[in-house]
Amino acid sequence: MEKHMETPDPAMSRETDILSEEGTLRYLRAKGVRLRVERCVPSTNTLLMDLAEKGEPELLCIAACEQTAGKGRVGRSFFSPADSGLYFSLLLRPRERAEDAARLTACAAVSVCEAIEAIAPVHPQIKWVNDVLVDGRKVCGILTEASAGFGSGQLSHMVIGIGINTRMPNAGFPGELRETAGSVFGSRVIPDLRNRLLAGTLDRLLHWYRCPEDRDWLRRYRERSAVLGKNILILAPGREPEPARALALDDACGLVVLTEAGEQKTLTAGEVSIRPGTPSGRG
Repeated sequence: MEKHMETPDPAMSRETDILSEEGTLRYLRAKGVRLRVERCVPSTNTLLMDLAEKGEPELLCIAACEQTAGKGRVGRSFFSPADSGLYFSLLLRPRERAEDAARLTACAAVSVCEAIEAIAPVHPQIKWVNDVLVDGRKVCGILTEASAGFGSGQLSHMVIGIGINTRMPNAGFPGELRETAGSVFGSRVIPDLRNRLLAGTLDRLLHWYRCPEDRDWLRRYRERSAVLGKNILILAPGREPEPARALALDDACGLVVLTEAGEQKTLTAGEVSIRPGTPSGRG
C-alpha cells in the first residue's frame, strides 16, 4: 500500500482526529478496499473519475482532509475546508444499468447515517435524494458520477463522492451556507473520529453493493426521510419552484408527490426543499 502522507503514531491517532490510511484500516472490515489518504486535493471525485477512465480496478477509495475544488450537485461547488470535514470517493464497477445508479446513491445516504449513529447520539435524516441533515441542517452531500457503455446502457464505472462536515470550520461557514449548513459532531470529543466514520461508511455501503438482493436499505431510507408527509417545493433549473406534498418513496427511491394542482407524479431526479412551517408529522 502506497503512503501519501506522513503516518501518525497510532496511539496519538486514537486520542486525536488524524485521518490516515493505517488509522482507517484498523476499523475497516470490508475486504478488498484500497485506500489512499491525501492531505489536500482539488476533488476526490475528479481524481477517481480520471483513474476510472484509465482502467483503475474498482474498490479504490481516495479520502482527503481538504478539497480546493470540491464538487456538488448541479454544477455547484462543495465547501471543503481543512480539518473540519471528511471528503472521500469510492470507485465501483457495478453490473447494473445506468438507471439503477440511484439505488447505490440511496444506499450511500443510509450508510452515512448509520455510521454517524454508531459513533455519537445523533439522529440524521435524509432529504431526498442524497443530502444528510442533522437538526434540519445539511451536514453531508453525496455526488454520484457514472459512465455507461455506448449502446448497452450498462454502467462502466461509477464514483460515489461523499463530503461530511464533522466539525464547524474555524472561520465558520461562508455567508451563503450559514443558514443551511451544519456539522455532525459539534464540539464533542471523539477519538479517531474521521477514521471510524470513513471505515463505518465504507463497510455499510459495500455490504449493500455486494448484496443487491438485500432490499432492507429501502426501509431504512424511508425511516430516515426528512420529506415524507411534508409540504415541499420541487426545484428545477429555469422553472419556478412548484409546491407539492411528498407522499411516498417507491421501490426505486423515486419520490411520489401530489402537486397543488392535484397531479400525482413520481420524481426520479432533481431537487426539493422543505417549505417553511411544515408540520413534522408524516400524515
